[in-house]
Amino acid sequence: MFGAIAHRYDLNNRIHSLGRDQAWRRRAVWLCGVRPTDHVLDAACGTGDLAEAFAVAGAASVVGVDFTDEMLKIARRKAARTRRPPGTTNPRYTLADVTRLPFADASFDIVSIAFGIRNVAEPDRVLGEFHRTLRPAGRLIILEFSQPTNRMLRAVNGVYCEHIMPLTAALIAGDRCGAYRYLPKSIATFADREQLLAMMLNAGFVSITQHPMTFGVCVGYLGHVAS
Repeated sequence: MFGAIAHRYDLNNRIHSLGRDQAWRRRAVWLCGVRPTDHVLDAACGTGDLAEAFAVAGAASVVGVDFTDEMLKIARRKAARTRRPPGTTNPRYTLADVTRLPFADASFDIVSIAFGIRNVAEPDRVLGEFHRTLRPAGRLIILEFSQPTNRMLRAVNGVYCEHIMPLTAALIAGDRCGAYRYLPKSIATFADREQLLAMMLNAGFVSITQHPMTFGVCVGYLGHVAS
């Protein structure tokens, strides 16, 4: 399904977030407080936008993993043509299942996942993998869609996500597999803010904070591994 829409994935993200999706990623990177010694894993990396943002922020290394090869091909092309400041790392991309990450314990300082946690069959298991691969004092940042707390904005957002976006996004992507009918349903049926916080706590994360963005349409969840 994601392979079928990969060629228009970035364009649809820009249009249907009204240009905010890149700002959300930059905020996620800022929340992590990236240091020059940090090694970053971007899980469910898609076409590599968040991985690129971590690279630009000055991380020592960035690895992106995804389960969809078509997405990774775009991410690799993007990495090859992107001009970065001297000394900036080049993200590396590999095909992998986030429920069984092919990395040793305590391999990374930061793990991120943007708009992907709701698409895995076992989110609790994935959070456990994130905790396992993070070093002491490591950080996990999750970006995920949410519902605005304001009743009027929530109603407008519901109409947009459930009725307008699926039609226009499907037209842009030439989507015949139903991806853009699935995506709004996955947002509506996934864990709410408090449930996701509880899942992170159960996985062992501490000092978890929520960071609503754009009236709460998107939320960043920042958790830490005990030092």
